[in-house]
Amino acid sequence: MVELAEIFRIHGPQSRAKFGDQMPHSHLRAMEASAQCRTEALGGQVYYGANCHDYQYSYHSCKNRHGPKCPNGSANEWRQRQKELLLPGPPFLVTFTLPDALRELSRSQQQLFSNILFRSSAQALPALALDPRVVGGKIGMVGVLHTWTRALHYHPHVHDLVPAGGLASDGRQWLPSRETFLVPVKALSLLVRAKVRDALRKPPVFDLGPNDLWAKDWGVHCEPVGSGSHA
Repeated sequence: MVELAEIFRIHGPQSRAKFGDQMPHSHLRAMEASAQCRTEALGGQVYYGANCHDYQYSYHSCKNRHGPKCPNGSANEWRQRQKELLLPGPPFLVTFTLPDALRELSRSQQQLFSNILFRSSAQALPALALDPRVVGGKIGMVGVLHTWTRALHYHPHVHDLVPAGGLASDGRQWLPSRETFLVPVKALSLLVRAKVRDALRKPPVFDLGPNDLWAKDWGVHCEPVGSGSHA
C-alpha cells in the first residue's frame, strides 16, 4: 500500500515547483513534514536485544498535526479528555459556517480568519445564552475547527459541543435548557456576523469582501446530540 508520505517524497518537489507559490506556507510545511516523518531525516533511536542480538531502529515523528500518522494518538487522548468533561444531560452541537463570499479571501489568510471565526463564535454563543429568556446562565463549550469537507472542498466552520444548560450567577445553581432548544439560531447568526464584521475592521482585509456580505444570513445550526459521546 502506498503511503501519503511516499507520494510527497516522490512527487512533492515537482508539485511545489509548479504550484508552490499558490499554496499557503502551512500546506508546504505539512507536505515537507509528512515526507520526513519517521525517516532518517529526523533522527531516532536504536534498540538492541541482548538475547536475540537484533537491532531495531525507531525514527522520530514530525509531530505535524496534519500528518496521517502523528496526530492519531494525541487526538484519541484529547477526545478522551473531552468526554471526561461532559456534564450529565444531552449536549447540543452548534455549528458556525463561514459564508461562501468570504472563503476565497479566508483561504489566502487562514490563520486570521480561523482565529476570528473561533473567537467570534466563542463570544457570541455565551453572550446570547446569558439572556434569561434563553438559558440565563454561563455555559461551557468545546470548539473544533473544520476547514474541508469529505469531498475536499474548502469549507471552514466551527463545531461547538455545548452542555444543555448553564451555571447561574451565584455559581451554585444549574439552569437546564429545554431538551430540544438551546438558543435562537437567527439571533445567534446576527450576533456572530456582527462580531466577525467588527473583528475584520481591524486588519486591512475588510474592504476586500463583497459589499452585501453583511446583509445576508450566516449559516448557524444547533441540534441536540444525545449523550454527546459520538459528537
